[in-house]
Amino acid sequence: MGKMFNFWTKARLARSLLLKSHPIYVQYYITARCNLACEQCNIIYSNADVQEASIDEVRKIAANLAKIGVSVVLLTGGEPFVRKDLPEIVKAFSQQNIHVRMQTNGLASKQSLQSCVEAGANDISISLDSLQPDNQDIINGDFPNSWKKAIHTISFVNELFPEDAFTVFGCVLAPRNFEQVPDVIKFATEIGWWVSLVPAHTTNNNQPLNFRTYDPALRFSKELYPKVDAILDKVHQMRESGYNVYDSAPYLADMRRLVRGEKVKWRDRNEGVCDSPNLYFAIVPNGNMAVCCDWRMGSEISVAAPDFPELYFSSQTYDEAQTIAASCPGCLFGSFPEITISSRFFEPMFKRALFFGKTDSRHKLKKLTAEEMFAIAERIRAESPHLYTSTLVELKHHRRTKIAKSSETPK
Repeated sequence: MGKMFNFWTKARLARSLLLKSHPIYVQYYITARCNLACEQCNIIYSNADVQEASIDEVRKIAANLAKIGVSVVLLTGGEPFVRKDLPEIVKAFSQQNIHVRMQTNGLASKQSLQSCVEAGANDISISLDSLQPDNQDIINGDFPNSWKKAIHTISFVNELFPEDAFTVFGCVLAPRNFEQVPDVIKFATEIGWWVSLVPAHTTNNNQPLNFRTYDPALRFSKELYPKVDAILDKVHQMRESGYNVYDSAPYLADMRRLVRGEKVKWRDRNEGVCDSPNLYFAIVPNGNMAVCCDWRMGSEISVAAPDFPELYFSSQTYDEAQTIAASCPGCLFGSFPEITISSRFFEPMFKRALFFGKTDSRHKLKKLTAEEMFAIAERIRAESPHLYTSTLVELKHHRRTKIAKSSETPK
């Protein structure tokens, strides 16, 4: 199946948008395990305290999500492809007529991708933050050649997935790479992919949040605000001129606020809180319901349990989730904000409907080899060499610092 939703998904989507009482989208963190250690991600540590649900439990989860009217499930982690039973997990949801989207860091094998497509996977998101190999490798936790491996995986996706599949680069906006983001958008557009930006989210020990990094280096300094504004202006202009930018205008406007530590506004039409659990929620690896990637429920609510549909629609579950959501400072973790924006702002809702109904060339994957993609990336980098020359100096400093620290004699 490709990007076009089937009848059941369309019916569920329509009901959710009209009634706002059935979830459109569920993020299922099927594992905390990961083969990278990306600098902006903390979820692999915060979810390490729970076991993974068995495939039998996953099937029960899928059946219960269908009963409460879920349209789309995102299979994420950790790295979902470290689970050998991922194709079975995909099949559990596709057999329930739930649209399956997968997320990966880009190290998935061709055979794993093929098996998931055959099991009914519809869409995929791959992390890509830069066209500069060394910069991406550092962002990924200093894993050599991880950028090159991701490009190979992207070429496998273009070969294996239907040409109308929704394929998107999850691109983090952070001090290390933000000036290179427009080039990622150019690359995505040329090969038939889309870009969804997520600003790096930071926190501290006084306010622990599950997904957000504690690394202050991921926080933008005030001196960088004008440059960030200029980049976001450019992203908006590229979006309006036909480049493959998935993010809505209200979402991009909120990005400026979050970078500055200001309150985001996408929740304002729902009395200052998000729409969890009515339009979306998360599931941690053991199958328990969570408000989102940052916040767990106080109660242990198993999505695999026979009484989950009844518990989900209970006022007790709603009140608990909304109380937690009301205490949240706000986020821009892509999907949840965009769903609220699309359901509560008319223009974004209209544009999303048009987006998923189009079949023009912008929405079609280009059958390109990894070598052809490497050449495209090199050509785009060559058009703005200054963006990569300055970063190379920073990368060399990063490596010298790392080597110096590793050679220090413990006292």
